[in-house]
Amino acid sequence: MTNSLLPVRGSPGSPYTRKMLAVLRFRQIPYRYIQAEDSTLPKPKVGLIPIFYFPDNTGELVAEVDSTPIIRRLEAEYPQRSVIPSDPAIAFINYLIEDYGDEWLTKAMFHYRWYYQDDIDMAGSILPHYADVTQSDESMSKMRGIFSERQISRLYVVGSNDVTACVIEDSYKRLLDCLNQHLKRYPYIMGSRPGSADFSCFGQLTQLVQFDPTPTKVAVKSFPRVHAWVSKMEDLSGAEVTDDGFVGGDVLPQTLTNLLSEIGRTYVPVMLANSDAFDQSLRTVETIVEGKIWVQEPFAYQAKCLQWLRIEYGRLDQDDRGRVDAMLAGTGCEKLLLKSSQN
Repeated sequence: MTNSLLPVRGSPGSPYTRKMLAVLRFRQIPYRYIQAEDSTLPKPKVGLIPIFYFPDNTGELVAEVDSTPIIRRLEAEYPQRSVIPSDPAIAFINYLIEDYGDEWLTKAMFHYRWYYQDDIDMAGSILPHYADVTQSDESMSKMRGIFSERQISRLYVVGSNDVTACVIEDSYKRLLDCLNQHLKRYPYIMGSRPGSADFSCFGQLTQLVQFDPTPTKVAVKSFPRVHAWVSKMEDLSGAEVTDDGFVGGDVLPQTLTNLLSEIGRTYVPVMLANSDAFDQSLRTVETIVEGKIWVQEPFAYQAKCLQWLRIEYGRLDQDDRGRVDAMLAGTGCEKLLLKSSQN
């Protein structure tokens, strides 16, 4: 890769934008951050942000939008300051936690933002301004209502409703508690240096603990350590790291096992039910999470996420697979891999 600036388009209100900008800063990869429409740049196949613009074999820019494969591409093209552990078993644990951040914590972020009136008012008032702060007050007032109503109408897509609200919110609080206990010993989820799992959880938490009023109050009151961690994660360009900084060995720290157990309580049953719904061509995903009926629309991308997770597991050699099995045993996460031999 050349030393030219890597173009990236995103928005401050996007957890995935925050995730990827933090990765670029930590890895000291030169980039150009674009927050406005640019007609000179190619459009991605899917209208999501952030958008990374990579040169193809002819030098023409190609738009890519999926943060997890983009991180792996950056690993191949920029060798310094990796966010993927070299130990294959630990790398799998990192991959699993990254997917949890991207695919489960986003439910908490979307739920809090569009379920409570204070949060609706905050998001509806501020987020539309990110597109263009020069728009008139009248225009923004109209946009506020349109934008908020559209987002609120999509709560059912992520599974947020009056029945599941307590499931999502209790899960968020337990995550904060797990992180709080883990951060007493380690500065990052993956040890003494951050992995992609750190940046995934960080991205969602930029909104949950520092923007949306209701979940922010929870963090500030009971988990100030996590609130501070999110602020520190924003720019780790000056952090010193060592090659052996990731957690290692055959036994994970108990605090990390506790986090995996939390993942097993919520993310796992929803991901499995979603996958089953697609396998059976069902129109609705239904399962039980924490004793509550969970209902949402089938999500094709999350079905792919589970398939990709199983593919990563299948790539491990027998010894590393056995180590992963031992690390996940009893957490509930082992259930994700039961069908791996079929993929």
